Amino acid sequence: MSQELPYYPYSEYLKNKYGEKVYKLPLNLPVDCPNRINGRGCSFCAESGTGFEALDNQVPVREQLEKNRIHIERRYHAHKFIAYFQNYTNTFLPLEIFEKYVKEAAGYPGIVEIAVSTRPDCISREYLDILKSVSQKVCITVELGLQTVNYHTLIQMNRGHTLAEFIDAVFAVKRYGFELCTHIILNLPGDSLTDVIETAKILSAMKIRTVKAHSLYIAKNTALCESYEKGRISLCSKDEYLERLAVFLEYLDPQIAVERLFSRVPEKDSVFCNWGCSWWKLRDELLDTMRKCGRYQGRRFDYLGGAALKNAGFI
Repeated sequence: MSQELPYYPYSEYLKNKYGEKVYKLPLNLPVDCPNRINGRGCSFCAESGTGFEALDNQVPVREQLEKNRIHIERRYHAHKFIAYFQNYTNTFLPLEIFEKYVKEAAGYPGIVEIAVSTRPDCISREYLDILKSVSQKVCITVELGLQTVNYHTLIQMNRGHTLAEFIDAVFAVKRYGFELCTHIILNLPGDSLTDVIETAKILSAMKIRTVKAHSLYIAKNTALCESYEKGRISLCSKDEYLERLAVFLEYLDPQIAVERLFSRVPEKDSVFCNWGCSWWKLRDELLDTMRKCGRYQGRRFDYLGGAALKNAGFI
């Protein structure tokens, strides 16, 4: 855990790993998602996916890397970068095209890691073999969008997979020795604090390396937007979300790095995001509350490794 923050920040994890600041260079590929082929996809998924600030997907990979590198280098004086295949389902590409993009990114100057964002049901040996082929040059991280361990909610959100596919994908990735990041949403309609705790426990038990927590935003022209505007769903309050986030961190293994706590989406693209507050104000409020109450990541991380035996004094 950080000496300054009540959780282990991703920036500190990267600095420990690479010896200096490292920044992501987002890549937007001409790829879709299997969950959108025969329908509208996930209830919360926008037409443009999650790459609101990404370059057009027709821009060549090297050009995207170059433009983003220049911007990040000037702003943060960074020299090491992660090629981040961000938008949609990046392993939902023909193998030869996926291989072309991966090898192009791995050969770009300053790239020390490749991060591939995808779905749990789009992980297979063939795609992992391609990532393995460049793993001598760069580190590999696979980012899996789980969102919640509550399979009832996953079905309700039309995710197209449940918890089983996530567990299968984690096992598959770990066999290759790659790092794992998991995306979660702690305030999905239908989820409770119990689901938040169980999500932290599952990620800790499966030894995920990093986690991204997203506060649910409601993008325009989505199925969730329709339900929200017609009053079919209700969202928890800001204070409830902050409490959920604090509890999630308390149950989370302190060795898991936290990359994100809140979503960031342009106001023009959504009908609801962060209760009308900026993400950094929410972050400051969370940190202030946790510090005042002596709360920190891993405070309740005492449930693995035969906890009942330890509590009974048998070991």
